[in-house]
Amino acid sequence: MKRFKYSETFQHYIRLPLYLIPIFIIVDILLYLYDHTRMGNMFTMLLVAYTIIVIILYVVNKKSIDRSLVNFAIGYATVQKSILENLDIPYALITKDGRFLWMNDAFENVTGKTKKYSKSITSIFPQITKEKLNGCKVGEATTFSIEFEEMFYKVGIHVYEAQIMQKGDMIGFEEGANTVYALVLYDETKEKALELAYREREMVAILVYIDNYEEILDAVDTVRLSVIKAVIERKIYKYFQDKKALVRKTDRDRYIVFSDRKGLEMMEADNFAILEQIKTTNVSKDVQATLSIGIGTSADDYMQNHEYAKAAIDMALGRGGSQAVIKEGDEISYYGEYGKEKEKTTRVKARVKAQALRELMQTRDDVIIMGHAISDVDAFGAAIGIYCAAHALGKQAHIVLNDVTSSLRPIVETFSKENGYPDNMFIDSPTALVMQEKNTLVVVVDTNRPSYTECPELIERSESIVVFDHHRNRKETINNTLLSYIEPYASSTCEMVTEMFPYFSEKIELTTQEADALYAGILIDTNNFMTKTGVRTFEAAAFLKRNGAEVTRVRKLLREDMSAYKAKAEIVRHAQVYKDAFAISEYSGENIESPTIIGAQAANELLNIVGIKASFVLTQYNNKVYISSRSIDEINVQELMEELGGGGHLNMAGAQVKDASLDEVKQMIIDVIDKATEEGTDK
Repeated sequence: MKRFKYSETFQHYIRLPLYLIPIFIIVDILLYLYDHTRMGNMFTMLLVAYTIIVIILYVVNKKSIDRSLVNFAIGYATVQKSILENLDIPYALITKDGRFLWMNDAFENVTGKTKKYSKSITSIFPQITKEKLNGCKVGEATTFSIEFEEMFYKVGIHVYEAQIMQKGDMIGFEEGANTVYALVLYDETKEKALELAYREREMVAILVYIDNYEEILDAVDTVRLSVIKAVIERKIYKYFQDKKALVRKTDRDRYIVFSDRKGLEMMEADNFAILEQIKTTNVSKDVQATLSIGIGTSADDYMQNHEYAKAAIDMALGRGGSQAVIKEGDEISYYGEYGKEKEKTTRVKARVKAQALRELMQTRDDVIIMGHAISDVDAFGAAIGIYCAAHALGKQAHIVLNDVTSSLRPIVETFSKENGYPDNMFIDSPTALVMQEKNTLVVVVDTNRPSYTECPELIERSESIVVFDHHRNRKETINNTLLSYIEPYASSTCEMVTEMFPYFSEKIELTTQEADALYAGILIDTNNFMTKTGVRTFEAAAFLKRNGAEVTRVRKLLREDMSAYKAKAEIVRHAQVYKDAFAISEYSGENIESPTIIGAQAANELLNIVGIKASFVLTQYNNKVYISSRSIDEINVQELMEELGGGGHLNMAGAQVKDASLDEVKQMIIDVIDKATEEGTDK
């Protein structure tokens, strides 16, 4: 055990008389050197006496000084302990292994324990574990929130290294340290209650659209129409007013609703019962009234909430309608029906979008068009259609096409200089970025996800963006578009672009190459008119046929080479059947120029096997695993692919998975199938 140690400053202070002795000795020597012998003798006698007295006093009073300092420290510590003891804030000291050393009265009152309690703090607060304590660092305050007996506390933990020793009435320090945790509890119950109250009163913007208002108008006579409209309106007003929300009609088929968060929670609790209530409205045998609801919340201001609501209603409509979508920042929640898209019989939307696109193109200097990466026939055909529209207005247009796959190359080669097309009709991403100017219109086709496009940077830099797509909206969408035309009911983007031509300009005249490209896009995405076809699909095909599309010529353009055909056959041959209904196959993508397209075609082929309800083909390409999933009618493959970050349609979807092997992705698919089967979502 070591002696009590003073601070360095205090040690110098009490040793000052000793420090003067060498100085006096030097003075005495100087007196002798300058022949002041008598004065030197006298000074020597005084110096000896001074030295003896100082040493005696230092030795005699050392213990007394030590004792006085210790008593002062003890008294000071006693005052501190008394203050902590009576402090209104709960305070406790804890050892490194989490056991209590000491707690004040306030801590006793909160926990119901006494100062003799020496068990682990985890026995009182399970949230405060030894691992959490060990994560605290000396000199850093660690804070986190806990709940205890219906009260909320913010926990503050400070770490100290205690080096304490005691000998009799002497207290000192020794080498070696013990870790001590000082724990403080700050009552946050009132703050939490205020936060909850504020959250319950947070404004929520809600947009309500009647999905099929035009169909309702056509389905009933004038006499019944007014009654049906009144019934639908009364149900909408009653439902939202019961939730203490303000409802205002903004158009014949649209409403805006203002509610608070508490009202929204009530709607979520009944799963937006208004969706089913509207369906019970007796319209006609063939037409059923449905609603779509878009909700925006948790934004910094009311305007942003309204923007969230607009994005949410677009998602609801894009996913087939008859559902509610909540956009809370980046989080998206879905409620209600998640079913098949219904074909719209009216072309009003196509006409409106065509006129809007025309106006945008007329005010821009040039147009850059691009589809998704690893472009397929639908994306290419739609890009050709937009190119024709721009050309009809006399605008310079370019199509971003980085890689041309083997299946696409025969169609691309028809747009050659010999056939009258410019050399810069097709450009790569770097060239597009150089060409892009402030007044350039960027048109994206066959995707609404920026990361999937040929050149995502082009979107980031552009202030003028138009989107044409037939896939359902996802969380990741292209924002700040001047025009967004997304119709999941459409068979293909080529169909959407084709039916827009009659309303765009009378000057549009398609060449055989252009008509063939658009027709091929429809043909591929409908699997030779076998899936997702409606009346408008065949009308679009008929329009292209009248403008020069030739079925035989298109069929020749879409023929596969022998290696690709063999690869597709191998994928089908090695497919494994899971749960007697799901065909899963893997493909390494070796020695094939466009393996992802081969995988998609193989997924279609697997559906021709008896008993297969859904197919999944995994293709490894460019450090990603691409999943092509298909179904006929019983399985919603879009839901399954959304679990893996993808999307698409009810019976045609896909996903891309990074940093994973084929076996890992295969297991992911099996897990998703198991989950869907257990929840019954595959029905």
